Amino acid sequence: MTEEIPGVALTDTPSNSQRLYNRYLLAVLIDMTVLNLCNEYWSLVSITSFTVSLLAAILLQVLLKATLALEHWVAGFFKGKSGGLAIGLRYFSAWLILFGSKFVMLGAVDFAFGDTVAFHGPLHGVVAFIGVVVLMLAAEEMAVRIYWRLADK
Repeated sequence: MTEEIPGVALTDTPSNSQRLYNRYLLAVLIDMTVLNLCNEYWSLVSITSFTVSLLAAILLQVLLKATLALEHWVAGFFKGKSGGLAIGLRYFSAWLILFGSKFVMLGAVDFAFGDTVAFHGPLHGVVAFIGVVVLMLAAEEMAVRIYWRLADK
């Protein structure tokens, strides 16, 4: 199916694979931008090169998606259960996975990049790393919200 957009060549409706590619490409570019801005303006983050920041952004995007998939899988397990204990365990396990995964991610970044990517400051850089991840997620969310606001109604 093609539609005409004034001033733009005819376009085909993208496939689901193309949409997924665009979504992850945008997410990696957003993450890389956040990493590079933190490197430039925050003394607690140091990255030696643009290439390293690109590779770190890809690794972090993969780990973030794996974390969310694990959290959803565990939440689905507890969703089928009834009772207050199951609800409590569902929320506790979500918190444990989402918070604990940051330590796994930091370890993976350290293993993959060594001294070329470093987070400094309180708790051996854990606070700075969590701050960067929160900024990355906030920037991704902002991009998604802008995208949906631009949708035709």
